Amino acid sequence: MSYMLMMIEDILLKRAMLKVDKSAYNNDWYNPGSKTKRILWMLINPIFIKNHFFPFAIFKVFILKAFGAKIGKRLTIKQGVNIKYPWFLEIGDYVGLGENVWIDNLAHVKIGNQATISQGVYLLTGNHDFNSQQFELIIKPITIEDGVWIGAKSTVCPGVTCHSHSVLGVGSTLTKNMDAYGIYFGLPATKVKERKLR
Repeated sequence: MSYMLMMIEDILLKRAMLKVDKSAYNNDWYNPGSKTKRILWMLINPIFIKNHFFPFAIFKVFILKAFGAKIGKRLTIKQGVNIKYPWFLEIGDYVGLGENVWIDNLAHVKIGNQATISQGVYLLTGNHDFNSQQFELIIKPITIEDGVWIGAKSTVCPGVTCHSHSVLGVGSTLTKNMDAYGIYFGLPATKVKERKLR
């Protein structure tokens, strides 16, 4: 019995001593598109989309569509917006993207009709497995449904769905789905009340 306990203790001790080994990191399985398309986008994005001195929304929409984004009617897109891969982006009608919004869409991001993404919001679709020695990449899509408002300087984490007309308060971090018409605040964000449109 004591030998068995010693073996278990030895296994636990070895496990506790494991360290991150990023030399073994490999995300070859992840293919976000052709290398040519990605390089071309890396050159065009900072000049025409992210550029604070290029305010022409109609031209920005044209470029995003040319790179495969699906965009509805009347998108308002402010200066400083950064989009990782437009071909993984779907935006509905009458959507607003505020200054310095960062859509880090390693996976699909869908934004519904009449949604508002305020300035400085970070939509994050990628993460890493902190329990893995190799620090493996994890990607999950984000869905923002119709009428949702994501408040300034907030972060929406991978795999989250913001259901219809929900609200995320300023500076919050969303790690779980928001209920329809729910209002959420905090780090991490929790539901504080219901949205009552008049």
